[in-house]
Amino acid sequence: MIRTIIHYPDKRLRSTGKKVEAFTPELQALINDMAETMYAAPGVGLAANQIGEALQLFVVDVADENEPSDLRVFINPQILERSGKVIWKEGCLSFPGVQEEIDRAATVKVRAQDREGKWFELNADGLLAVAVQHECDHLEGVLMIDHMGALKKRLTHRKMVKRSVEQTSE
Repeated sequence: MIRTIIHYPDKRLRSTGKKVEAFTPELQALINDMAETMYAAPGVGLAANQIGEALQLFVVDVADENEPSDLRVFINPQILERSGKVIWKEGCLSFPGVQEEIDRAATVKVRAQDREGKWFELNADGLLAVAVQHECDHLEGVLMIDHMGALKKRLTHRKMVKRSVEQTSE
């Protein structure tokens, strides 16, 4: 089922996800909904709080269009190591139409649980490393706008508030 993606400045995006304790059929259904929602958007990542579920959970798929799907599920993730520096032009499904250059670590080592609850560690670079950092931020209530300079932050905030007002009045 495709869920509604919450857009900034909605306060729910600032919520911190609760640790996932039980790997239930309901959790599996939520993961499936998140993947379907992300692909329909289309996007490369989606955190649970972007659809109103305050859980430590996100999905990513950074495969190119001409490659098979590479859906990855991260539950209760922790970034263990960050190294290097990269500036990446990022977008976010909660910020439609916004793309900004954001400073990120070039590589990360992340530890998380998969959809069955098994722990794994992953070393990531490139788009996957950026996506993992971006989605981990979401789980802490940190948004793309928080990584912008003062002027870009103000302009993006105004643009998104205007968009929100226009959506509400339709």
